Amino acid sequence: MLFQNKKLQIVSADQALAGRAQPIATADTHFVSGRPLNGEVPDGMEQVMFGMGCFWGVERIFWQLEGVWMTRVGYAAGHTANPTYEEVCSGQTGHNEVVHVIYDPAVISFDSLLKVFWEGHDPTQGMQQGNDMGTQYRSGIYTYSAAQLEAAKTSLAIVAPRFGDGGFGPVTTEILQAQDFFHAEDYHQQYLAKNPAGYCGLGGTGVSCPIGTGVA
Repeated sequence: MLFQNKKLQIVSADQALAGRAQPIATADTHFVSGRPLNGEVPDGMEQVMFGMGCFWGVERIFWQLEGVWMTRVGYAAGHTANPTYEEVCSGQTGHNEVVHVIYDPAVISFDSLLKVFWEGHDPTQGMQQGNDMGTQYRSGIYTYSAAQLEAAKTSLAIVAPRFGDGGFGPVTTEILQAQDFFHAEDYHQQYLAKNPAGYCGLGGTGVSCPIGTGVA
């Protein structure tokens, strides 16, 4: 019980695992699109990271959206450099399981991505999502620009009362400027495309988000 309680509190930087200097091995290409997984963000495109629980199901939601150019799963918003999955699951790195999304804003707007985010999971559960418990399953939006940060905070102000009206508790989503993104291991990348019958604990609440009504 004591260990479980620790996993429900984000570890401090001075108590986190040290990590390693070199990135862990991951896939070379996206299993669905075939694009280079470690490629740069193309000119004219933008990036954002979302944490919505187990990243297997989250990634599938976003790679299916028109205008999303790349998805890749990994770890962010923690302290440990180049962590492994086992280290993240220990609760001793501070990281969240996230999906890094590269998208074309001329095709899909940031507000549209936020709508998918708010409607695709339960952002009121704190350090868990469904039956998955731990700090790596927290709800989070990690932005790469001041405009994204403002839009994310505005969307929170809009949807929070709707969750309250729907009988849910306070929204616990963290909204932060993006820090380092560390790729997850090869087998996690596009996991549900490789394993169509694989586990996905993701589920929405039925609460509607009134932003992002269409293509930019």
